Amino acid sequence: MEDKRNIPIIEWEHLDKRKFYVFGICMTMMIRVSVYPFTLIRTRLQVQKGKSLYNGTFDAFVKILRTEGTAGLYRGFLVNTFTLISGQCYVTTYELTRKYVSRYNNNNAVKSLVAGGSASLVAQSITVPIDVISQHLMMQRKGESMGRFKVQNQDGKRMLVFGQTKDIIVQIFKADGFRGFYRGYVASLLTYIPNSAVWWPFYHFYAEQLSSLTPKDCPHLLLQAISGPLAAATASTLTNPMDVIRARVQVEGKSSIILTFRQLMAEEGPWGLTKGLSARIISATPSTIVIVVGYETLKKLSLRPELMDSRHW
Repeated sequence: MEDKRNIPIIEWEHLDKRKFYVFGICMTMMIRVSVYPFTLIRTRLQVQKGKSLYNGTFDAFVKILRTEGTAGLYRGFLVNTFTLISGQCYVTTYELTRKYVSRYNNNNAVKSLVAGGSASLVAQSITVPIDVISQHLMMQRKGESMGRFKVQNQDGKRMLVFGQTKDIIVQIFKADGFRGFYRGYVASLLTYIPNSAVWWPFYHFYAEQLSSLTPKDCPHLLLQAISGPLAAATASTLTNPMDVIRARVQVEGKSSIILTFRQLMAEEGPWGLTKGLSARIISATPSTIVIVVGYETLKKLSLRPELMDSRHW
């Protein structure tokens, strides 16, 4: 049965791939710069014991800015930019999987669920080592560290940036070997595969519901811009408990998801599973708007020339 929806979806076969990748890398980089500080804050909130350092998202933002300056909000950013590679792998896997699944089932929710989960599996396999390194860099406060490893002071800005990264890599390898770079890999999969698998169906669901409630001449991009944050808030709320456990496994060097969960429950109770949720939603809302508007615009700009005026995208 043909999937009925009011907002047409630009599929993989509609795209000029060269434009898609060039525009996509530029768009992703701009998004990373805008949301990275909240990613850092979320990680610190999730790793701290109780409220030993920060009382919440805004408190963390002010304290980091006051004690570490703007650079403190971007610790580990240069390393994190390598996730641009995984980002491109993610969108490629997502679009190709949608195309493959459509041969057997044309229901949009099914295509989105399978494609979102598959894309996250591929992306996380590339992202986890980068995340492990960047998260340890995020934990470096002025004069101390919240994590297992502490970088040595280096002279000169160039050494400060690249020397810290090298120092963290060496310490991880000495302590845990190659496996250390994939610490928390299973926890990451258990966090991001469901998050991605849930986000896409909810995104299309909210877009379709809004489309049925608004006038026909309402811009599709506006409806999609509203649907993205709604889907992100839904997915973040459902997957945040696993995200807290993932962050602790990676930063504190724990080896067991179950033991980490038990320790968290013993120390902080059920509320511990909500740590960093507000920072996650706050960072997800503007970033998702930018991502959705950027991604949908990117696909429109990347349409094959003969499809530009064929229908109202």
